[in-house]
Amino acid sequence: MANNKLTVGDLLSFPALQLSVKAGSAGLDRSVSWAHASELADPTPWLLGAEVIMTTGLAVPRTAAGQRAYLERLDDAGVSALALSAQLHIPPLHDAFFQAAEERGFPVLEVPLAVPFIAVAQEVAAAAQEDARHRLGAQLQVFGALRWLVAEDLDMPTLLRRLEGLSGYDVYLCTPQGHPLLPGVPVPDPAVLPASIDAPPTVPGGFVLPVPAPGGPAGFLVAYERQGAQPAGLAVVQHIATVAALRLAMVRNERETLRREGAETLAELLQEVLDPEAARRRLARHAIEGATVLLVVRHTTDEALLSCLQNQPHLLLTRGEDRYVLGAPELATAIGGLPAVAAGVSRPFLPGAALKVAQREALWAVAKAVESGRPVVHYGEDSTGRWLPDDPAVLAALVEHVLGEVLRYDAAHDSRLLVSARTWMERDRRTETAAAALHIHPNTLAYRLRRFGALADRDLTSTQALTEVWLAIQAAGALGLTD
Repeated sequence: MANNKLTVGDLLSFPALQLSVKAGSAGLDRSVSWAHASELADPTPWLLGAEVIMTTGLAVPRTAAGQRAYLERLDDAGVSALALSAQLHIPPLHDAFFQAAEERGFPVLEVPLAVPFIAVAQEVAAAAQEDARHRLGAQLQVFGALRWLVAEDLDMPTLLRRLEGLSGYDVYLCTPQGHPLLPGVPVPDPAVLPASIDAPPTVPGGFVLPVPAPGGPAGFLVAYERQGAQPAGLAVVQHIATVAALRLAMVRNERETLRREGAETLAELLQEVLDPEAARRRLARHAIEGATVLLVVRHTTDEALLSCLQNQPHLLLTRGEDRYVLGAPELATAIGGLPAVAAGVSRPFLPGAALKVAQREALWAVAKAVESGRPVVHYGEDSTGRWLPDDPAVLAALVEHVLGEVLRYDAAHDSRLLVSARTWMERDRRTETAAAALHIHPNTLAYRLRRFGALADRDLTSTQALTEVWLAIQAAGALGLTD
């Protein structure tokens, strides 16, 4: 037996068993871990893989389609061979049954009536003793991987390569959706992932196991037998899945710590309590260097943002309904792909710069995104915005000079004069169109415009007054003073 691994072909060489091949001789190199008698129509939920299933034929269907499905079910579950007892209850076997065995290279053996099934099981058990000793040694060494994880501070790819060498499996990790679960670890073919976490762990050539985590599995570990290696079995693969779960918990804890530190840093940057050099050091810790932007994001959740920005350096701070994100300009592309999102993006600046201007720009841009229904608006895309000064004090003075009385009236009477005037001007002073957008009668809008003009002391039929009012409304939006 090469590599101390018992194969179907080895069983044929045992004189006492007198086994013969009826079909599927291309699969005689399949490994055998156990021999088990079963008269169930579907024994696969109770199998681990690499078994020889022995039957007197009671469970073998009588129809051609049923026989083919029975064989394919066993093969899909990783069964190594089917052994039929001669001259007992075996129904007539159809060509479709043998054709399926040949197509799949699935050995179908015949056991002479004079050879009891227990004799086959004893031979397999005896041959498996040496393999069991190997598996126990591998289990003990895999337990030692926890020591490597802590003492040597190995990254997960390096740790898995060691575990692969010990276990005899190639190991893959992924989320339930088939995405990478841990950095640097390859993902399997999504087609192998089970539809349910309760599915049997055995797949052809290996195992698929859930990676445990609080609240339910974080993903799956897929282990395939390595060519020329001696696989250590399901128990070892389960230990590897536990190691992966521990490493994942460590990574998530590190990410959560960095996320909290990042939120605190962004809050201090917005309050401008960090000097530029300290700010640059803090941002470098989060791998934020070079051109940077500030985004204000609405109509989404922290979970959605964290998911789409998972592998991109960023800081995230939640303030009410707004999410502030600081990072590279490319973040806007990822965020723009979120459903129903509205995001405003400042102009780029260097790390360590004060954020007062960037905050004003991002707030102005997100207001435009909400108004227009666009997912992302960059500050400066609107030609009017480019005429506004960067100094918030200058903007506030403009708003007070033109709109101060209107803002105070709206606040005191819970009215919408400013919103009504802005909507009317955004729609090129088309009263009926603006009234429809505001869900009011055109006469109501006309009244509001007259009241707005009186409070602002501006004649809205004058081009000069319109220009001044429009710039003041844009300034109010930049300062976050409009809905």
